Amino acid sequence: MVATMADQNALKKAVAAKALEYVTDGMTLGLGSGTTAEVFLDMLAPRIKGGLTLTCVPTSERTASYARKLGITLADLDDLAPLDLTIDGADEADRSLNLIKGGGGMLLREKIVAASSKAMVVIADESKLVPRLGRYPLPVEVIPFGARATALRLAAAFAALGYADVKMTLRQKDGGPFKTDSGNLLYDCAFGQITDAPKLAASIAAVPGVVDHGLFIGIATTLLIASPGAVEVITKS
Repeated sequence: MVATMADQNALKKAVAAKALEYVTDGMTLGLGSGTTAEVFLDMLAPRIKGGLTLTCVPTSERTASYARKLGITLADLDDLAPLDLTIDGADEADRSLNLIKGGGGMLLREKIVAASSKAMVVIADESKLVPRLGRYPLPVEVIPFGARATALRLAAAFAALGYADVKMTLRQKDGGPFKTDSGNLLYDCAFGQITDAPKLAASIAAVPGVVDHGLFIGIATTLLIASPGAVEVITKS
């Protein structure tokens, strides 16, 4: 049965409420990007107004703007790292806590903030939990200079790993190429199924012109998955 928008919103609220249990007074906290992360901010803001003391770092310009609108005070990552915790969403996750992120185009800053944190709690609904990553297209961020040449090198790297038919699409917005907060471009790469996520991540990172990619390997420490009536907690073994 296809979940309705109301169902999805209920799951987002449930998992966001569970994530609040990981936030303690005096923390330095990374604030994720995306719709589920924004539901978390909606729940976090009243706690802060009620006296919870936090110093927060946003993972995107959109998150920064939304947090300020809610009255959440923000600070610079360089003044705080390492952070105590980052709470963020995911486009896909497996039970080994490997993730695909970047559907909203914020993967670079999301990864920088998460990697600068002692722990990362990922919040998602049950539709995002998969046996193996790859159903969701993997975003790869590249610099604009020589982007098409970079795409050719990426295709060759994919083929060398046995991914011969990966469809790569330059992300578009408002009639032109989508630009990330850092001014880069995104290629969305449809694998269908990724057989070895760590190996693929290393191969992509080695391609000249690539800034980063949406595979988050070994970064998340806890995965919270909301299903009707329950939130499952999956931790790093």
